[in-house]
Amino acid sequence: MAETARFPLILEPEALEERLGEENLIIVDLSGSKVHARYHIPGAVHLGYGEIVARRDPVGGLLPEETQLSQAMSAIGLTPETHVVAYDDEGGGKAARLLWTFDSIGHRAYSLLNGGLHAWANEVHPLTDRPTEPRRSDYRARVDPQSTALATCDYILEHLDDPSVALLDARSPEEYRGLRRYSARAGHIPGAVNMDWVNGMDQNRNLRLRDAAALTKELNALGVTPEKTVVTYCQTHHRSAYSYVMLKWLGFPSVKGYAGSWSEWGNRDDTPVE
Repeated sequence: MAETARFPLILEPEALEERLGEENLIIVDLSGSKVHARYHIPGAVHLGYGEIVARRDPVGGLLPEETQLSQAMSAIGLTPETHVVAYDDEGGGKAARLLWTFDSIGHRAYSLLNGGLHAWANEVHPLTDRPTEPRRSDYRARVDPQSTALATCDYILEHLDDPSVALLDARSPEEYRGLRRYSARAGHIPGAVNMDWVNGMDQNRNLRLRDAAALTKELNALGVTPEKTVVTYCQTHHRSAYSYVMLKWLGFPSVKGYAGSWSEWGNRDDTPVE
């Protein structure tokens, strides 16, 4: 069983800098490999995004098999006692997907670096190009099918008319309205409301999360309120993983992520489309 998180869910760069090199702390960089090779947080280990997602055509963004997850987690040196701070070079989508994956395997000790590499580098925290050799572990990842983090197509179909469940579409407005299509069918899941994942980022504060009160007000106006179970989705649960973490940070007690997202829903012929 993972230890209790030692850091807040959303961790500021200055707070991380004070704890660099601490025991049982792993910093995981999900930036592109070329970016990581040029500069990264000292001590950060690189994890390719492809290691934590799987594709079964035409569906992408699925949870990998447990053997693949075990290999990826062992490669970064994960243990049940480890606290992980994750970041990337795009504002947090890839890093948030790793955190959602941790929830699916029951590892609770994790944080998202607020603003990721943008905030860290632009605010002149230390960077290095020196590779970090991870201390490999033997982590056995077990996906809990009953995990409260997981929403399936069947779960959503069963709750389409359930007023206690809200669907949050994190794609662009064009995708949501069916004007841009990346699956066989265009549109959105009936009843879903739209908040583009980038609306969660403050462009004037190095892609940190925006003000919590403002985000909560906007979500409530859409009918996404804390007493509901909120299911986030996008095309492949990359962007919506960021929305998932954002909702947890805002104090929403029941949040799920739909791994297949629109790449599954929009490519099936037995799912309703709005």
